[in-house]
Amino acid sequence: MALQMKERCERCDTTLPADSQEAHICSFECTFCAACGAAMDHVCPNCRGELVPRPRRAARA
Repeated sequence: MALQMKERCERCDTTLPADSQEAHICSFECTFCAACGAAMDHVCPNCRGELVPRPRRAARA
C-alpha cells in the first residue's frame, strides 16, 4: 500500500509537491509543511503521533 501524497499542509494550506521532503507526516498520514511541523514540535495535533519527513516518491519511467 502506497502513502497518500497529500498536496497541501493541513495547518496552513501551503502547497507540498510530491517529490519534496518539505512535507512531514505521522503514521496516519496527516500531512504538514516543515515549518508547521517544527512549530508543533513534530507532534501531530490530530493523533499526537510523531511527525517525520515524508519520503520522496521516485519518478515513474
